[in-house]
Amino acid sequence: MKKIITLLMAACMIFALCACGSAAAPASAPKETFTFKHGFDLDYPPYSYLSDDGSVGGFDVEVCQAVCKSLGWEYEAVPFNWDSKDAELQAGSCDCIWSGFTVEGREDDYCWSEPYSVNSQMILVADDSGIKTLDDLAGKVVGVQTATSAYTLLTEDRADLTDTFASLEVYETYPIAFQDLKAGGIDAIAVDATLGSFLISGETGYSFLEESLGDETYAVGFRIGDDALRDQVNDALKALWADGTIAKILENEDYAEIADYISLG
Repeated sequence: MKKIITLLMAACMIFALCACGSAAAPASAPKETFTFKHGFDLDYPPYSYLSDDGSVGGFDVEVCQAVCKSLGWEYEAVPFNWDSKDAELQAGSCDCIWSGFTVEGREDDYCWSEPYSVNSQMILVADDSGIKTLDDLAGKVVGVQTATSAYTLLTEDRADLTDTFASLEVYETYPIAFQDLKAGGIDAIAVDATLGSFLISGETGYSFLEESLGDETYAVGFRIGDDALRDQVNDALKALWADGTIAKILENEDYAEIADYISLG
């Protein structure tokens, strides 16, 4: 009988210990969520922008948000002045540069996604400027945004053309340059066709010269070595093209001027 009582007491103690252990364990462990930090130009409509009220928008912003949603990631906007993009990326402030970012000339500097836009660098002028060809820019004041492909073209590859200008005025953003063009402060702007088309949408009296400065492609730039992250974004982009999500985003009237330039791969 003593042995039976001892065994029963031992069983009760084991049961009690198990019960206490079960009560102490959480019902479910919290799941870690990856936050994707999207680095972009704070004033590059219609691809990306930061509004006065602190909200962000633009085609690249909406697509990146859709990618994050599809992958179950948290989205974090990291807007910056364009000339600080490399410092932001290398410091880890953002996971990528995704903002109408040109591949040409930077092929070995980043881990690139598949391109999603084919574009051209153009010269935007007022119709009554008398400027009809690139040769007509001789003696004229031309504006460009700092650290852009157009800036690189005019200061490196097409420096011979730039040497004919009265001056090359460098701006922090293209919208500011366009305001100067409208005010007569400059005679022309070197800008990519998609952004330039957006700037003059709803305006009259402005157009591009027929000659382009060169063609380019846009893609998402990641840090060298971030191949796995790049591949996840690539796969998500392909899925969003296939299911019509990106086509739906392009229905936004603000993106009408760039829709014809957008295609994956």
